[in-house]
Amino acid sequence: MPKALLSAAEAVTDIADGSTVMVGGFASAGIPYALIHALRDRGARDLTLIVNSGGSDRRPDHVVLLEAGLVRRVICSYAVPPGRNIPLEALHQQGLVEVEAMPQGTFAECIRAGGAGIGGLLLRVGLDTEYAEGRDLVDVDGAPHLLERPLRADVALVRAHRADTAGNLVYRGMARNFNPEMATAADLVIAEVDEVVDAGTIDPETVVTPGIYIDRLVVGGRATEIALGVLA
Repeated sequence: MPKALLSAAEAVTDIADGSTVMVGGFASAGIPYALIHALRDRGARDLTLIVNSGGSDRRPDHVVLLEAGLVRRVICSYAVPPGRNIPLEALHQQGLVEVEAMPQGTFAECIRAGGAGIGGLLLRVGLDTEYAEGRDLVDVDGAPHLLERPLRADVALVRAHRADTAGNLVYRGMARNFNPEMATAADLVIAEVDEVVDAGTIDPETVVTPGIYIDRLVVGGRATEIALGVLA
């Protein structure tokens, strides 16, 4: 079945207050800017963001959601880049935003587990550190492992290069990063792309995210990046 092709504003209109939202991207690659800004304009509050970083001081990425006071919790692999000034640090210190940080590989694996329906992961990363405090330990062949819970979201905002009308996605270079995993781990998945082509015109060997995972498509990736003056 063809996927709904909407504007960014239409695509996020039913994201409710209190939603958990995954946002793809790593540094400047694979960020769904149009959807992020539409969500900011939508004004849904008390959001939990599952996103690689706490935001940028150089690009208008999900930092605009923090600046607008729409976020109450961030789950990420690193919160504040060293020597950089982003709103999340001050918001956390003021008690306005909760932050849960985890090792980046653990972060990626927990999202993958959420998409695969796996009940948890047993990992040794973070043992004997502050990160392990309060977490469940499981003995495996005499060695302690941390029990990591899967990550899922109500909504995932992902960025790809091209989609066909059936929702099959092709990524470009580093933009692939967390987007394919996030596309499997949410109840509603909205993909922002540069273009949509007819079904059957994408080589199946190049499809990374099958259309079965995608609910809505938004064209606006490259145009939005140009309009915002950010690097793709």
